[in-house]
Amino acid sequence: MPHKDTVMICAGGTGGHMFPALALAHDVIARGCAVVFVTDDRGRKFIPDDIDALIEVIAAGTLPSGLVGKLKGAMNLALGYLKSRRIVSKYAPKIAIGFGGYPSLPPMMVAQHKQILTVIHEANAVLGKANAYLAPKADRIALSLPDFSSLEEADAVRAVVTGNPVRSGIAALYAEPYMVPDVDAPFHIAVMGGSLGAKVMADIVPDALASLAPDLKSRLSVVQQCHIEDTAQVDEIYKGAGIAADIRPFIDDMPEVLKASHLIIARSGASTVAEVSIAGVPAVYVPYPHHADMQQKVNAEIVSTKGGAWVMLENHFTPSALAGRVESLMRSPETLFKAAEGARSCAKPEAGRKLGNLVVALIKGWDKNASKQYDYTQGHEG
Repeated sequence: MPHKDTVMICAGGTGGHMFPALALAHDVIARGCAVVFVTDDRGRKFIPDDIDALIEVIAAGTLPSGLVGKLKGAMNLALGYLKSRRIVSKYAPKIAIGFGGYPSLPPMMVAQHKQILTVIHEANAVLGKANAYLAPKADRIALSLPDFSSLEEADAVRAVVTGNPVRSGIAALYAEPYMVPDVDAPFHIAVMGGSLGAKVMADIVPDALASLAPDLKSRLSVVQQCHIEDTAQVDEIYKGAGIAADIRPFIDDMPEVLKASHLIIARSGASTVAEVSIAGVPAVYVPYPHHADMQQKVNAEIVSTKGGAWVMLENHFTPSALAGRVESLMRSPETLFKAAEGARSCAKPEAGRKLGNLVVALIKGWDKNASKQYDYTQGHEG
C-alpha cells in the first residue's frame, strides 16, 4: 500500500472554525491523504464518528482580560504547545492547515518552528488574532474574500482567494432553486445564533413573530436554535401565538433546514453567511457586536450590498423592528425572489475543492506551476 501524505488540520472549537475544517478534511481524504485533527474539547464534538481521521485534543484557552485570566490562558497555550510537539513528532505531517481560534495556535506554531508547510485559512473579512500571529511565517494565506486590506504587504504576496469551504450536503444546495412562497402559502423561517446559540434571538424573535397579523402567523413554520435554558420560554411564546415551531439546541440537519427555508434570521459568522449564500436563501443578519474588528458586520454587509440580506445591528434589533421587516417580506414574494439571487451571487460552492487543490499542490511542490488554477487576486499570484 502506498504511503499516505498526512495533513494536520488545526481549528478552534466553534462551528465557524470546525465546519470549514471538516469540509477540507473530506476533500483531502477523498484524494488519498491521511488526516489528523487537532482541536479542543469543544471542537471534538463537531467531528462525526464516521470520518476516516485521527483526532487529538489539546488544552488551549483564550487570553482574556485580567491578570489571572491571562496567566491561565497562557498556561493552557503552553500545555497545548507541549502536547502539539508530541503530536507533530508522532504523525510527521507534510502540511498543517490552521482555521483560526486559539486551539489552532500551538500546533501551527510547532509546525512552523519545524519548518513544516503551513497554510492558514481565514473565514472572515479580517484576520483573527491566531491567524494574524501565524501569517508572517505561513507558506500560504487562504482567504474567503478577495480583500487583502487586513494583510501586511509582505504577507499579501502569499495570499490566495479560495472561498470558505462548506459541508458537502450544503454545497449541493447551490444547484437547488429558491422556492418563492406565494402571499398566502406556508412560510418557513430558520433562526440561528451560531453553533452555540444566541440569547438575543430567544429574547427578540419569538416576540416579533408573535406580534404579526393573524393571517401571517397562520402561515408561519419556524425552526429555532437556542440555548437549552431558553427552550421553555421560546416554546411557550410560539404556542401562545399559535405558531408551529421546532425548538432545538443545535441544528444537525442544516442542509434540509436551509432547503426548506424562505427566510433566515441569524448571526453573521463567516460559516453561516457562506452556507446561507450557497443555499440562496434571503437573510436578516444580526452581527455579533462585541468583536473589536466588527467582523460579523463586515460579513453581513458583503451580502447586503448584493441585495441578498438585510443587516440589523443589535441595538436596533427589537421585536417591532423585526416584525416590520418580516411582514414586508412575507407580503412581497418578488423582494424575496430578488434577494435569493443576490445571496447566491456571493456564494463560492467550490471553495473546498480549491483549498484542497492548494494543499495538494503545496505537498507535491507544484504550487508555483499550478497557481493559475486558484483564484489569486490580480497582482498576488504565486
